[in-house]
Amino acid sequence: MLARLLILFYAIVSYAVFFVSSLYAMGFVGNYFVAKSIDTGGAANVSEAIVVDLMLLGLFAIQHSIMARPVFKRWFAGIIPEACQRSTYVLLSSLILLLLFWQWQPIPIQVWQIGGIAAWFLTGVYWLGWLIAFASTFMIDHFDLSGLRQAFFALRGVEAPGQSFKTPLLYRIVRHPLMLGFLLAFWATPHMTSGHLLFAVMNTAYILVGVRLEERDLVAEFGASYELYRRRVPMLMPRLFASRSIASEPRHGG
Repeated sequence: MLARLLILFYAIVSYAVFFVSSLYAMGFVGNYFVAKSIDTGGAANVSEAIVVDLMLLGLFAIQHSIMARPVFKRWFAGIIPEACQRSTYVLLSSLILLLLFWQWQPIPIQVWQIGGIAAWFLTGVYWLGWLIAFASTFMIDHFDLSGLRQAFFALRGVEAPGQSFKTPLLYRIVRHPLMLGFLLAFWATPHMTSGHLLFAVMNTAYILVGVRLEERDLVAEFGASYELYRRRVPMLMPRLFASRSIASEPRHGG
């Protein structure tokens, strides 16, 4: 029983770190409320800043991608209990994000500056992006994605059942609403600096590669059901006029 309680405690701590890093990310990217944001802090030499920032982004991308692959998960299962795997993934991702926020080198060269109604519009899109990202995790299973679900099942002494194939709400409009939300948040700003642009471009590239790797795994897991879903629902850009047949799609667990 003690081991099960420790697994739950570990999952709760991991979730707390994830929650803090997620809240800080909103302030960091948009230059709101936090002392150290994407455009604040001591300006370094531009070439030095680019190298440091690329290393930080690369570290996050490598960890995020490798640990998400089924091959790594099978290998990792021999090292830690399966109920701790998702929590470990979430914890490491969150700690690397916090490291990125801490060590990020701003490049304050202005790319664009927009005022007036357009600035308010972009600010609204920015917060809409975060809302979409956050809401989409609950449309599938927020607590499974964060590792808490697995820990609560472990506390009961049973393995968490697998997720079924489903496409609720925003998942009937695009296949990856979480990533769509991130893209809106990364790009919608009335004041774009070179450092922010570097952050947005590199994360966009990572998202485009990452969703293809994820979809390869989803096809392997769900087969023809996911292939049908992929043919009918766009990846990231919503269609202006969606097909009525989408409402009858099979559902997936993300």
